[in-house]
Amino acid sequence: MVTKLKKKTAANKKSAPDLSGSIKDSAQQIWQAGLGAFNKAQAGGTKAFEALVKEGVSLQRKTQSAAEEKITEATQKMTNMATDISSKASGQWDKLESIFEDRVAKALNKLGVPSAKDVDALIARIDALNASVQKLAPGKAAAKPVVKTAAKPAAKPAAKPAANLLQNLLQNLLQKLPKRLSPSQ
Repeated sequence: MVTKLKKKTAANKKSAPDLSGSIKDSAQQIWQAGLGAFNKAQAGGTKAFEALVKEGVSLQRKTQSAAEEKITEATQKMTNMATDISSKASGQWDKLESIFEDRVAKALNKLGVPSAKDVDALIARIDALNASVQKLAPGKAAAKPVVKTAAKPAAKPAAKPAANLLQNLLQNLLQKLPKRLSPSQ
């Protein structure tokens, strides 16, 4: 750095040329120190910048993973809520459908309309009676359905009274069935 003058008296004699040289030397040394500091700052600044970038990347990854976890958690909660609401709504619709079916069945029953069970039971009985008639009169064809006419009186001799009785019974049953359920259609 700046060197001190040894003696003030000697400095007074040479003061003008030495003082300007020493100021020049000091300025030169300050300039060189500044350049060295700038160079170190530049080299250290690059390293510091790279370190900050690495920290930023690390922090960004951490925040992204935390955000993804929260999004996944929220999505799962919403899915569970939607499933719960859907199942509750489905249960309510099933309950409403059941109530509606019961009320319609009661109203139809009050009107005298046979239920599906009643019709199935009648069909089963008719099939059983038809099979019985076929066994009693094997040479004859099956009883033909009558379309809402009065039962014909038995004109045949009483040789086969059981077969005639069953045939009349079948015809009466077929007349009582609603038109839409008759086997002739």
